[in-house]
Amino acid sequence: MKAVCDTNIFISSLNSPGGVSDEVIHLAKTGTIKLFISTCILSEIKGVLVKKFGATKEKAQKIAADIEHITTLVRPTQKVTVVKKDFSDNKILECALEARADYIISGDIKHLQSLKKFQGIPILGPAQFLALISSKV
Repeated sequence: MKAVCDTNIFISSLNSPGGVSDEVIHLAKTGTIKLFISTCILSEIKGVLVKKFGATKEKAQKIAADIEHITTLVRPTQKVTVVKKDFSDNKILECALEARADYIISGDIKHLQSLKKFQGIPILGPAQFLALISSKV
């Protein structure tokens, strides 16, 4: 099963060990799901860690490197402008397209989850995704 996580899933995983976002990331660490990421998403993660959480650039780089170890890096070739109110969210959709993802996992209720699907790819919150996974196991 291939998935793309929004930046907020990675950040929530770091800030709430044992929470639903952390459980999603754990699925990638154990190989239960295959996570895909782009350099744009990695850059956003590093930026959020530094600007919002006071991490040093070195610490943010280390975390990004750890994330790279559990994900597959893709380089999106298509640009989309589906999300008009927060253009930065489009990078998640672009990554999912390039990865041919089965799911997009996001905590962004306002912009991403409200789409419900993008080009046939369901967009779920982390708890919804975990419920889906547990029903398939």
